[in-house]
Amino acid sequence: MNLPALRSHNAALVLDLLRTAGASGISRLELAERTGLTPQAVSKITARLRADGLATEAGRRASTGGKPRTVLRLVPEAGHAVGLHLDRDELTVVLCDLTGAVVAVRRAPLDLGAGADAVVEGAAGEVSALLGGVAPLGVGVALPGPLDHTLGVLHRVTGFPEWDGFALRDALAGRLGLPVVVDKDTNAAALGVAVGTGAPSGSGTGTGFGSGAGFAGGGSFAYLHLGTGLGAGLVIGGVVHRGARTGAGEFGHQVIQLDGPLCECGNRGCIEVLCLDAVGRGAVAEAARVLGAGAANLVGLLDIDLVLLGGRTVAAHEEVFVRGVGAVLEERARREGGGAPVPVRVAPGGARGVAEGAAQLMLAPLFGRGEG
Repeated sequence: MNLPALRSHNAALVLDLLRTAGASGISRLELAERTGLTPQAVSKITARLRADGLATEAGRRASTGGKPRTVLRLVPEAGHAVGLHLDRDELTVVLCDLTGAVVAVRRAPLDLGAGADAVVEGAAGEVSALLGGVAPLGVGVALPGPLDHTLGVLHRVTGFPEWDGFALRDALAGRLGLPVVVDKDTNAAALGVAVGTGAPSGSGTGTGFGSGAGFAGGGSFAYLHLGTGLGAGLVIGGVVHRGARTGAGEFGHQVIQLDGPLCECGNRGCIEVLCLDAVGRGAVAEAARVLGAGAANLVGLLDIDLVLLGGRTVAAHEEVFVRGVGAVLEERARREGGGAPVPVRVAPGGARGVAEGAAQLMLAPLFGRGEG
């Protein structure tokens, strides 16, 4: 038995319950009941967490018998992580505490085609300016794919073939002197929803979200990101699905019109080029229907519970996209007679959703989340 790994896993279970309990806290007895650990094991873990400054007392709570129970809570400011979103023309960097709350943010123009050295130097400068002396756990970086999440190496990013094979993780880690994790923008945003406290709840369309512990306990959804490009982040059974080569989610380059316009990827009739062409012509409702066709393909293929929409293009026309994609899914449900259609909503987080999700690339593993 790997005792250090087991201890780490058990500590993560306890930390996650402290996180989801919020400021009101949770007692050691409740921690033991919910984790299945013995009270003695919980006492040892919480003592270590308190010694490390990660947990503290949050008062006392009346019990059914005996003396009141001491409750503990997470100390959000005990650690921080950086989330860095590199879009094709813009950079967003956030500093988040252990709960994922944003405590600082910076934005700057970016030219992803300016070359690796210039992009790395510019990104590192913005991260350093944001930190202001804070020593974070590390930096999560999100950008358009395809890429190798495990190695932190980019592949042929659509429109930017010069990035093919560039070891972005190692380059940024060397420049910043910090641990770095790299993932696709869509995966990062999906992870942020899956582990966050602003997880989707209920049914129907709209933008309402309830509090809770995300989708980590199960459930599946697709996050569709339409901005300067189009991609998808997939959460299946509560974890981000990256695939055997971490290349899952290249949603934008499914061909749905064989004789369609030429896409920058080299194919014709990709859903990405069809959506962006329609938006460029001002035909936003048409773009929404095209996106809906792609969403319907995902629903039929994966039987997911929810479709979330994000990205700057969606943000500029939220109602049109929710209505348009929803209408396609409603028509699909009517044809198949399988009950209520899969709901469509705008993803939480807004313009910072990808950057906040990127920070979770560093934070989620502390709480036993985000693996898969």
